Amino acid sequence: MDIAIIGGGAAAVALLDALATARDAEPGTVTVFEPSPHLWRGRPYGPDLDAVLVNAPPGLMSVRYGDLGHYAAWLGERGAAHLAPLLGQPLAPRALYGHYLVHTAEKAVAALEESGRRVRIEAARITGATRSGGRLALRGADGRTYTATHLALCVGSGTPPDLYGLAGSPGYTADPYPLSGTLEAVRVTDDVAVIGSGLTAVDVVVSLAARGHTGRIALLSRSGLLPHVWQRPLDRRPRHLTVERVTELHQRRSGSLTLDDLCGLLHAELDDGDEDFDVLAAELTAAGTEAPAQWLRGQLAAVDDPRTGRRMLQEAAHAVGPYAWRLLPEADRTRLRKHSRLAVSAAAPMVPVNAATLMRLMDSGQLSVVPGLRSINRANGSFRVHTTQGTERTADVVVNAVNPPPHAVPDAARQLVHSLTTAGLTAPHPGGGLLPADPRVHVVGDLTGGGSFITAGITGVGAQAQRVAEALRNG
Repeated sequence: MDIAIIGGGAAAVALLDALATARDAEPGTVTVFEPSPHLWRGRPYGPDLDAVLVNAPPGLMSVRYGDLGHYAAWLGERGAAHLAPLLGQPLAPRALYGHYLVHTAEKAVAALEESGRRVRIEAARITGATRSGGRLALRGADGRTYTATHLALCVGSGTPPDLYGLAGSPGYTADPYPLSGTLEAVRVTDDVAVIGSGLTAVDVVVSLAARGHTGRIALLSRSGLLPHVWQRPLDRRPRHLTVERVTELHQRRSGSLTLDDLCGLLHAELDDGDEDFDVLAAELTAAGTEAPAQWLRGQLAAVDDPRTGRRMLQEAAHAVGPYAWRLLPEADRTRLRKHSRLAVSAAAPMVPVNAATLMRLMDSGQLSVVPGLRSINRANGSFRVHTTQGTERTADVVVNAVNPPPHAVPDAARQLVHSLTTAGLTAPHPGGGLLPADPRVHVVGDLTGGGSFITAGITGVGAQAQRVAEALRNG
């Protein structure tokens, strides 16, 4: 078996690790194709400012499926140097997490080679793939060709969209990462407008603050909704809202599962803790009704809240959500999509240390959250921002922090995806992403079609990689 892995980021690391830990693996070769100089790190975890932190507790950052302590064990004593007091957990810079990915990949490569598999790393961008007899023929951007028996797409998430047509404008940054390079050209006194109010926008603001920025900063978005804030992890694990219970319900009801069923499981979790479902729902929806500063202050005050409801919901969004989503009828998926912005805010919170920085900047008047964004234009040497409320403001610099839509194809992979689809090896999913149309082709990561609007976290990617490794072992 000769496996081609296209992409060399976190998804590829998870797949290599899963292949290396699998038993009775078939001998052959594994070739990883990745042209980036930051092998194994992907876009998010390359060299950057120390202020750009991993955005989740260590237990949710393990790339190895089923081993929530894998990343924490690698951190070891280094974790103490990055302890975040508000969270009570280590929060390392993303660049350090990149070292963890590199270490895990190198260990996996060594284990694969010890088991008799040859592993090669090719600094090549693959632009095409077709069937060639019983094998798959791959074409590189430089014209070189390669062959494999199986292919795994691990190309990462999509490219940030340019919603306001600002590409090429002086002072506009289309993609903020790495922030160490993006912010070099920003003067400390510049008025900065950040398009978006999600986690990427938070990274931009925190990085500006770490560099001593004194100019105004505005988070511009249609909703004005900030991410929720992580609460301190508790020892309690879900007993009802689990993949096992969802599977049991689905089988008991002859292949039927509804959103009401999932709400019932959440009710059961809350009942175990003597908590109120309606109170939890009201707290979640407050994100869209309260003033941002007031709401954020309440989020910080709730970091130590002993109630488990929001924690259970967040864990379920990643551990159960991707599986349950595929079982729900389309009518229920449509109901959930109507609340997608709020759901993403709750499922992908910011870490408390970043929330505290935003709160400090809001209190000083330096940071504002501006909802109702309608348009941004470049005119007379500055940017003019218009909102649906009829207000207007100017900015010297605009940073695009809009996240790619779920399951979007990265620009660098478009040619390859087109080739795969034309050859009948993959098929586009109506909701975005790709579905394999040939049993020899697999997809790992956000490009996987059929998933929900919540981007898979590291643990979700690890679960996908494990399934693909099992399919490769059996197939």
